[in-house]
Amino acid sequence: QVQLVESGGGLVQAGGSLRLSCAVTGRTFSRYTMGWFRQAPGKEREFVAAIIWSSGTTYYATDSVKGRFTISRDNAKNTVYLQMNSLNPEDTAVYYCAACSLGLITREGNYDYWGQGTQVTVSS
Repeated sequence: QVQLVESGGGLVQAGGSLRLSCAVTGRTFSRYTMGWFRQAPGKEREFVAAIIWSSGTTYYATDSVKGRFTISRDNAKNTVYLQMNSLNPEDTAVYYCAACSLGLITREGNYDYWGQGTQVTVSS
C-alpha cells in the first residue's frame, strides 16, 4: 500500500523556519515528480514546489515562496523535504505532499497520491 506521510508542521513565529518531511512507503517514486501543495483556510489548494525525483530538478511557485522555500529529496530515506524560511502569517496552511507521474506539475489534478497533510501556523 502506497503511503505518503507528512510531518514537521507546527506553530512558529513570523520570521522563523520549519522543515516538512514526506516519507514515502509502499513503493519507490523514482519516475515521479514529488510536489508540495498548501491550503489556507477558505482558500483553494495551491502549488508550492516540486522536485523530479530522478534528476533533482526543482520548481517553485513564483513570488510567494521562491527564495524562501527549498524542496529536496533523500533517495536513501525515500523522503522529500520542504525547508521553509522567513515564514510569515500568509504561509499558514495545511501542507500536503503528493506524487505526480504525468502532466503539468502545478496542477493538483495530475497528482496520483496524496498525504494526509500537516498544519503549519505562523503567528505574527
